[in-house]
Amino acid sequence: MIKRVNRIQIELPRPEHGDLNAASYVQELMGGKFGEMSTLNNYMFQSFNFRGKKKLKPFYDLVASITAEEFGHVELVANTINLLSYGETYPGDPDTAPLQEGLDKRYSLYYTTTAQTAYPGDSMGRPWNGEYVNNTGVLVADLLANYLLEIGARTHKMRVYEMTDNPTVRELTGYLLVRGGTHILAYAKALEVATGVDVGKMMPVPRPDNYKFDAAKKFMDQGLYNVLYTWGEPEYRDISMIWKGRNPETGEPLRVIDGMPEGAPVPDFEEKPEEFAPGIDRDDYEKILKRLMSNL
Repeated sequence: MIKRVNRIQIELPRPEHGDLNAASYVQELMGGKFGEMSTLNNYMFQSFNFRGKKKLKPFYDLVASITAEEFGHVELVANTINLLSYGETYPGDPDTAPLQEGLDKRYSLYYTTTAQTAYPGDSMGRPWNGEYVNNTGVLVADLLANYLLEIGARTHKMRVYEMTDNPTVRELTGYLLVRGGTHILAYAKALEVATGVDVGKMMPVPRPDNYKFDAAKKFMDQGLYNVLYTWGEPEYRDISMIWKGRNPETGEPLRVIDGMPEGAPVPDFEEKPEEFAPGIDRDDYEKILKRLMSNL
């Protein structure tokens, strides 16, 4: 089972002005080939389909633990995209074409399909594809695929970081660079335990290191590059048999936290009457409230 906690992993700043063009770049980090939906679904299906869970428990625990974090990464990317819709359009009579701003934006799906919210697709509007999932059942092959997937994801995060100075996007990408780098190292260490090959010597891949990105520095200083989580479940503590020693980049000790990130409140997004979202006017609200109260 998956337990949901109504918090996001970090606090995201609400931008002074929206920027749905920047949001369209962030879509690659959501539903692109190396996006968070790909990392989530790769690790999720590998954990669901893992053979020999008891015999190879530390490896199963590692994949399952990172799966849980990737749920939160998808959530974080979605909230970033949604925050970037702030103030982009305004309510108006339908005949005044209140969504005409969408004519000049590169991602029309925000206006026609999602009410200016996240879409499960890439930066070009292509839906996420299940063929991005690699789950051969061969442990070393899947660990290597995960290692390369995280490297591809890091490359895209670095490029999105360089495409915009929007503070919300920078906060997101700074955090994901740090946590994604942690996952690269985690799979490198798992490969070393499984095969004896120290692929971690290549870290960071690609270069430069995270300290070159201003928005990543504070997360590095918090030590987030050195930790993995059990999410409060004792069944996953055997990740410490893999996640141990020192970080090859920072020299700091690696730690398993028996818990989860502190997190931050989930943003509450304003209504968009021009998108008919949520499509509940005051009279509807009063009727809904009356029905809810009658059930108490």
